[in-house]
Amino acid sequence: MVEDIKIPKNFQQTEVGVIPEDWDALNLGSFTDLLTGFPFPSAKFAKSGIRLLRGFNIKRGNTDWSDDITKYWHSTTFELRTFELRNGDIVVAMDGSLVGKSFAQLTSNDLPALLLQRVARLRTEKADINYLKQFVCSNFFTQHCESVKTASAIPHISPKNIKDFKIPLPPTFAEQTAIATVLSDMDGLIEGLEKLLVKKRNIKQGTMQELLTPKEGWEVVDFETLITSTQLGSNYPNNEIDNGVPLIKMGNLGRGSITLKKLEFIQSAAVPLEKDILKYGDVLFNTRNTLELVGKVAIWRNELSKAYFNSNIIRFKFDPKKIESNFYMNYILNSKQLITQLKNIATGTTSVAAIYIRDLFKIQIPLPPTKAEQTTIATVLSDMDTEIEQLETQLSKYKMLKTGMMQELLTGKKRLI
Repeated sequence: MVEDIKIPKNFQQTEVGVIPEDWDALNLGSFTDLLTGFPFPSAKFAKSGIRLLRGFNIKRGNTDWSDDITKYWHSTTFELRTFELRNGDIVVAMDGSLVGKSFAQLTSNDLPALLLQRVARLRTEKADINYLKQFVCSNFFTQHCESVKTASAIPHISPKNIKDFKIPLPPTFAEQTAIATVLSDMDGLIEGLEKLLVKKRNIKQGTMQELLTPKEGWEVVDFETLITSTQLGSNYPNNEIDNGVPLIKMGNLGRGSITLKKLEFIQSAAVPLEKDILKYGDVLFNTRNTLELVGKVAIWRNELSKAYFNSNIIRFKFDPKKIESNFYMNYILNSKQLITQLKNIATGTTSVAAIYIRDLFKIQIPLPPTKAEQTTIATVLSDMDTEIEQLETQLSKYKMLKTGMMQELLTGKKRLI
């Protein structure tokens, strides 16, 4: 017997879920003005003038006016006034692999600009535009687009698909504005943290360049002279079923650190070898991957209490007489100059490439004059990594908090007015 869903008092069941009785569930087309862009001919694009807003200029929640993707139109004639964009307009890219994920709300920094075809513009005077933005620039709209986009080589959505998107709408502008303000404030915190992270990462890259560039007194040696042994991981059968025996694979190696976004496990029928258990400070090298990703190096920081490593990954052991810090080796192998060296020795096709140990041993490693200086450099960079990781954790928490707030505020479970 199917149990009836109990609707709380003063709430109603709608196509968008349970919302307050005084709210409406409306299609965008019923209260917005939607316009698609003009087919400006690419042959007449100019090198300067008024910017043309194309799908390429729209990212998830932001616009991108980089020089390499921005196109211009020489002037705005009377007949093109319809396609002029305004502050606050919501724009949605209607084509491409990221359809449903490319949307933004324009600010004065985006103007003047003209709307190009295959981009939709939304305006409304019947609702708070910032409240509308919270829906269109969110996973709610993305999920809608996933369900209606075409399955063609270049996926696209139609103006009707956008107009059919349904949202819950509070009865007054005041309540819509209150909700939008709270969520926009959270957006501001998230955006601020994202900008700070970009700044910190850029500072770290600059610091790496400065600290790891050979100076007077440094020596440059063959990688082989620093190694006492190498070990290739074992080829374990694995899948995503969590049986408590995690396996670190080439996809878990980032540039300098381990990522656990997709974690697989050794199948229960296989017996993992003691020799393949990872230990704190292990430097791991990806021997096979795509031509772009082969040669990734990461250090194990006990991200898991116990884990093993798979084939296509080599673990290095360094000569303690020459190498004081495995962390120094992790940073130097992830420096620009070493990444370039590794790419130069990679062989194979774009999709399947390898770096062989005989070639790897010949790469050139810069070393400071003392082992103590290795540790000092590694400590400075590790401290920066720690700060970045803390900011990333804080950002993740803010995003989770925003998701929870949206669930409460955009369904009327929590009323601000």
